[in-house]
Amino acid sequence: MQKRQLGNSGLEVSAIGLGCMGMSHGYKPFPDKQEMVSLLRSAVDLGLTFFDTAEVYGPFINEELLGEALAPVRNRVVIATKFGFQVDAMPGLDSRPEHIRAVVEASLKRLRIEAIDLLYQHRVDPNVPIEDVAGTVKDLIQQGKVKHFGLSEADAATIRRAHAVQPVAALQSEYSLWTRDVEPEILPTLQELGIGLVPFSPLGRGYLTGKMDESTPIEAGDFRATLPRFTPEARKANVALVDLLKSVAAAKGATPAQIALAWLLAQKPWIVPIPGTTKLHRLEENIGAVSIELSAAELQQIETAAAAITVQGGRYPEQLQRLVSR
Repeated sequence: MQKRQLGNSGLEVSAIGLGCMGMSHGYKPFPDKQEMVSLLRSAVDLGLTFFDTAEVYGPFINEELLGEALAPVRNRVVIATKFGFQVDAMPGLDSRPEHIRAVVEASLKRLRIEAIDLLYQHRVDPNVPIEDVAGTVKDLIQQGKVKHFGLSEADAATIRRAHAVQPVAALQSEYSLWTRDVEPEILPTLQELGIGLVPFSPLGRGYLTGKMDESTPIEAGDFRATLPRFTPEARKANVALVDLLKSVAAAKGATPAQIALAWLLAQKPWIVPIPGTTKLHRLEENIGAVSIELSAAELQQIETAAAAITVQGGRYPEQLQRLVSR
């Protein structure tokens, strides 16, 4: 497995990580826990070293799952988790210093580790100065409880303010061929400051794999049922993007998912996507994207075709969209 550095932080991880949220949060029905323990250990055997979780996934049980599964291979993996939500009042935010410290202590126990490799603020809290957040994480790093600091869905100004207090190793934000909000301002800021980017939902929450269309049922309780981009009308309107991936994939002997990931990997050498899956064959498929090289001509072909496609539907409903890019 190829490795990548997340910016200038010195944090080295596999070129693709594994987003673990869907194993116990967001995408019902949830799989059997022991099957996920097996999948996580298989991921390590296949060369993945970067695993992403959060306090609120479950809540709590996703961290517990990773703690159990990865304890035997702790020295081979990098574990990222997050703080910043009020678990009992979702999507309420809470990044008060005392809350951060309490969450870290609880996460360390659930993850069965002595230090969190990468600790993200899950969403920017407008009620707490980002300098106070960064300062608190700086203290936790000095205490040996955290190794690296990250932000999620923060805007460029917030990233700069946080980075001035405690260097930010990575920003986690949604980025894919159908969600490109980070390109105008965020990517240049990360390049300048030496910060890595960890795209979540790099496969468009499953849509860019080509396995969904407007008639694909979405179960009650599945997070996507609340998203404007996953209405039947939006899925039908956005099929041109999937058709683009399918055409490139056919020429490369690959799958649409692999092309979507290879496109992301080609954007910057410090980008590490974290596609989520609960299936071993999908995990193997995603890992295969690392070995796919898109030529300059192929990247330009994708860029030109994608520029002619207007993606329909917002990322989130209004209540959740307000939490993005502050």
